[in-house]
Amino acid sequence: MAQTESGACTGAPSGRIPFTEKLMYGFGDLASCLYWQTFMVYLMFFYTDVFGISGKAVGTMLLLARIWDGINDPMMGAIADRTNTRWGKFRPYFVWMVVPLAVFGWLTFTSPAMGMSAKIAWAYCTYIPLMMLYTAINIPYTALLGVISPNPVDRTTVSSIKFMFAFGAGTLISFFLLPLTKSLGGVKHYAEAHADEISAWLAANPGSKIDAYPEILSRTQHGWSMAYALIGVMVIVFFLITFFGTHERVTPPKNQQTTLKKDIGDLLSNSPWWLLVGTTISYILFTAIRSTSSAHYFKYFVGSQDVTWLFFGDNWLPYVGTKTMEFEGIVSLYNGVGQIASICGVLILPFMVALIGKKKSFYVLMSTAIVGTASYYFFSPNQVTTMLILQVIGSLGGGTIAALLWAMYADTADYSDWKHGRRATGLVFSASTMTQKYGWAFAALFVGWMLDLSGFVANTEPNEAVKSNLTLMMSLIPAVFGFLSMVVISFYPLNDKKVAQIEEDLKARKAAEDAEPAKA
Repeated sequence: MAQTESGACTGAPSGRIPFTEKLMYGFGDLASCLYWQTFMVYLMFFYTDVFGISGKAVGTMLLLARIWDGINDPMMGAIADRTNTRWGKFRPYFVWMVVPLAVFGWLTFTSPAMGMSAKIAWAYCTYIPLMMLYTAINIPYTALLGVISPNPVDRTTVSSIKFMFAFGAGTLISFFLLPLTKSLGGVKHYAEAHADEISAWLAANPGSKIDAYPEILSRTQHGWSMAYALIGVMVIVFFLITFFGTHERVTPPKNQQTTLKKDIGDLLSNSPWWLLVGTTISYILFTAIRSTSSAHYFKYFVGSQDVTWLFFGDNWLPYVGTKTMEFEGIVSLYNGVGQIASICGVLILPFMVALIGKKKSFYVLMSTAIVGTASYYFFSPNQVTTMLILQVIGSLGGGTIAALLWAMYADTADYSDWKHGRRATGLVFSASTMTQKYGWAFAALFVGWMLDLSGFVANTEPNEAVKSNLTLMMSLIPAVFGFLSMVVISFYPLNDKKVAQIEEDLKARKAAEDAEPAKA
């Protein structure tokens, strides 16, 4: 199939894309999720336990930052829809925005020595620009999914690969971020060399954890800064791979005349999109409350425990054994096995969708995730192995849903084109991302305030109220939102038959438009 420089296809109308291009597209989410997985799992922990501000301050900042971020999501989508370059509408932003993104990623996870008010100001002045830059590159990247191929099956496959790369990045962050920050900061070596001094300090400060020791804290802060300097370089490389390796194939209808007002009107009248939004917000609250509180849960409720699991020996051969693990090792293992399970789920998603359809797949996956999540309410701190098993089962379902939802959003973009004769892919995806960020914002606010209201103090022994709230935020509270998402999705009208009909109608319309000049 021939392709013009702008990315529009000529020749065969199928728009099917080679597997190598699907892989190149996936590198964009590999880059994005090196940040996003940190935001989901470790951002609250970084700000309270490393940077040193209260959970209430963090939750409020994240709410305000993400409210603004949510507002500029559709703005960015509208800008991207109206961008026209030789490289297409969406791909140029991968080059324009990636270096500033990497710089502010490093600044966000750098901890200057300053007072509390100045720390909070630094958090606002680094995190908000970081999220604006993330929006400016990730909205076009996500919208590219809607124009990389006109074929719904192809898009489901691309979405699955996208999320395989996303979960790959999540796996790297989950397994290695906390150990990497400690290693780059030289924490372990320092702790071993000054064990007597640290022990004396802990004895003089009862209730404090070793992470509160001033030099240990300073080295941990340095480790986080160095880690995100390294990650920034990786992000630049990965987005350039996506820029050079992908193309845009789906273009707006010929001679499309539209305005932002019309685009917003089309979106607001898109009932399948609204139902997906409701489903997504519920799903995000299910995921975000649990993810945001997980590091605190394992540090302050589980602590150091004997863990029976599959480990790798010095010769890198796997074996099943029992190890005594500190919280960093347990939470890294917990998040890591969840990401691996999610990758497995994404691999089987196209086959599941082909067998039972997208809507039924959602029911199966969400039910599995709810069971795995609610079970945590009944666990005691020493049941880490059971927690890990349930994390695998729950992630096979819950982690896979994200890939499914993005494929369904591409269907709603087609529905809008089919219904109105106008296409605004960037706006559809950016408005969808906006609702997700609002979900994460309210989840962060909820977790931060729940911690503070229960009397949480970073790097000290928790009281029973803290432990109780952490247990609820890991189990029953998210399970309620998971059930709500199943209720909302039950009203979603775009079944596989309807989607196939929309695809055929759009192909016929495109063929008729292409034939018009020949008749003139």
